[in-house]
Amino acid sequence: MASRPAILDSRILRVICPLQRRSRHLVNVADQSTVQRPWSHPPASVNIDNDQVARLASRPLHPLTLADLVRHGRPPLTAETLFSSANFTLSLIPVRLAHRIQALRNLPFIVVSNPHISRIYNYYVHSLSTLLPYQERSITNLEDEINFTEVMADLVQTHSNTIPILARGFLECRKYITPADVTAFLDEHLRARIGTRLIAEQHIALHLSSQPHSGKDSRYQPDGCSSCIGVIDTALRPAEIIRHCESFVSEICELKYGVRPTVVINGQQDTTLAHVPTHLEYIITELLKNAFRATIESGKEREPIEITIAASPDPSPSPLEDIQIDPPTPKSESTNTSNSILPESCIPGVTIRIRDRGGGISPETLPNIWAYSFTTFGEDEVMDVSDNGNVDALNAISGAGGDSSSLAGLGYGLPLGRAYAEHFGGGIQVQSLWGWGTDVYLKLRGLGRVRAPSKMASVKEASSTDS
Repeated sequence: MASRPAILDSRILRVICPLQRRSRHLVNVADQSTVQRPWSHPPASVNIDNDQVARLASRPLHPLTLADLVRHGRPPLTAETLFSSANFTLSLIPVRLAHRIQALRNLPFIVVSNPHISRIYNYYVHSLSTLLPYQERSITNLEDEINFTEVMADLVQTHSNTIPILARGFLECRKYITPADVTAFLDEHLRARIGTRLIAEQHIALHLSSQPHSGKDSRYQPDGCSSCIGVIDTALRPAEIIRHCESFVSEICELKYGVRPTVVINGQQDTTLAHVPTHLEYIITELLKNAFRATIESGKEREPIEITIAASPDPSPSPLEDIQIDPPTPKSESTNTSNSILPESCIPGVTIRIRDRGGGISPETLPNIWAYSFTTFGEDEVMDVSDNGNVDALNAISGAGGDSSSLAGLGYGLPLGRAYAEHFGGGIQVQSLWGWGTDVYLKLRGLGRVRAPSKMASVKEASSTDS
């Protein structure tokens, strides 16, 4: 498998943003309980202008697309294009953070006062407070860009473990908020978190793989992934991701059950698309975990799990229908023309079917598989909150261990996987044949083929000549 973008390694984040610097900002709320604050807002460890929060939260959210993330072209970027990426990131993230702060404030006070949920609230307040000084100016020099990237690294590292923390908090508050309200809040919150984290990670990855700021520092050299634009792999092979996830889930499965089912991959295994590798890894890991568990617990471990990859037919649009993604400023457009990305307006996708013989999902369980629920966790269970940047995928494996159902989709795993799939226009559908097995269809939407501008120009010129 091709090497991953450097941003996916949490050790790099720790180098950019040392723990000592982060810990100075993340003050325990309990230590400041004596400070008087307005009763209308939860206690916060950082003072923040509520008018600014309200002003930012009143702005509409920009719908994030893969085209937004690759608009600055392939790294290494020029200094001007790197500034453009930083300013684009700065235009989106404060608004997103303010929306989440307002949503947390709208929870019942007894809920947001829970130590775990209050901790998440303070994370968002702290992150927004570090970005507000940059709102007053544009990033136009390397020093500001490097400092801003450190703030982004702090944001990513700070919010890396919010899912298990929220799970513990809502588990403790289940007497004070209905399951429907919890599901509605988490569905919006976790989907927003996906986009916010992705925007920040994309700029950090472009920063790490670009040259203007680096000198001879090896930390800032390109990571060797020739098809990667930041955290997006423009030639991602789903078959390789599936094999990687199969190996991981098989080891966990064999450790717990002593056996591992076999996986057979068929269909169009050479298919590629532009997508975020970590998103696909999380989704496939969760779906394989469910299929493995159902297969073993039904006594069908000798039956292979069949995975079929099918690429949607290429609509082959006219070259004149191709569009060029304009960078956000004319200056960045002129300095990075050779790296512009030209996706097709008609975007093909990939469908992955995962079929198991695990007995299917009972009719009583099937309506609940998309609900965020916390009753599967014991009252005294301590959820693992580590510093691992891949805590989401690992928690999907270990956190569902206490559930005895054939499809462990009553926690965060399956609904969060669907949120990842739907973020860029895909989706997950489940078809269960009770007493036999389950088919899960994962639909992915990519970016389309990436073409060089020179090639596009020659195609359009030839087209106009023929006409």
